Amino acid sequence: MDLYDHGRQKYGETGILHSSLSCQWSGVAAELRLHPAGELPPLDLTQTEIGIATRCHRNSVVDRRGNGLKQRTKVIPGTIWTCPAGVREEDIVLTEWHECLHIYLPASRFSEVSQIQGGATVHPEQVRYLADLQDSLIRQIGWTLLAELQSPTSAGRVLVETLALALTARLTQAYTQDLRNVVSPLDTRNKLDELRLARVLDFLSQHIEQDLSVDDLAAVACLSPFHFIRMFRNRVGMPPHRYLSQRRLELAKSLLTTSDIPLSEIALRCCFSSQSNFTRAFHRATRITPNNYRRNFYR
Repeated sequence: MDLYDHGRQKYGETGILHSSLSCQWSGVAAELRLHPAGELPPLDLTQTEIGIATRCHRNSVVDRRGNGLKQRTKVIPGTIWTCPAGVREEDIVLTEWHECLHIYLPASRFSEVSQIQGGATVHPEQVRYLADLQDSLIRQIGWTLLAELQSPTSAGRVLVETLALALTARLTQAYTQDLRNVVSPLDTRNKLDELRLARVLDFLSQHIEQDLSVDDLAAVACLSPFHFIRMFRNRVGMPPHRYLSQRRLELAKSLLTTSDIPLSEIALRCCFSSQSNFTRAFHRATRITPNNYRRNFYR
């Protein structure tokens, strides 16, 4: 069962407002769903899910029972639920409508996080089944994923994979049954030295028009994705997705001012999913539309 099959089996085919299915995300999936009042059937959870309420009826309450544990939650925007793989959800009852962002994480993400737990093997089944969780970091990750879901950016894939790693690490470090007290320093024997950094930056320049991933960049640096993201930020002063966004913005400006190729082609070459997303992102970054930028600076 893939990540989206899990959502369809649990919630059905209706009520989907936004889905990352069209964004071609890797290693994480997300859906914004509108849930009416009602009951959901029992389900054995095969994927790990994080739910974050975005809007709701003022009297919305969620009653749920997983592995015999009963929970009752008054829903407000920002309410968080964890639904780890391996849990048997016997029933879920919604008294009124609410809108919820659902984030799905595959088991592979948890195997990747074992390196920050002193080598201890991490399984998604170790995440606790929690309701009404108050965690500002998880909430911020969710809001950033939602923004990317609603308005995809040029470096969205790198951003989303970075957030998926951060979310998995947070669940593992703070909300697992057996690993909550494990504190292990990150292995920094392999660093992002000048040679590795130069290799990564050169790779980015040569493949700026391709759909790059965190795994691609980490492989060039011969580092794990976790170590690469942290070390890149320390060396460059910004995370990889922001650096990539800036480089693609520079490419877009150059194409606008030195060529007359259509905006739709520029959007494609800068890895935007559509011209409208390109226009929106360009205006957000420069306070001017691509057409007006070309009109003002075309050489």
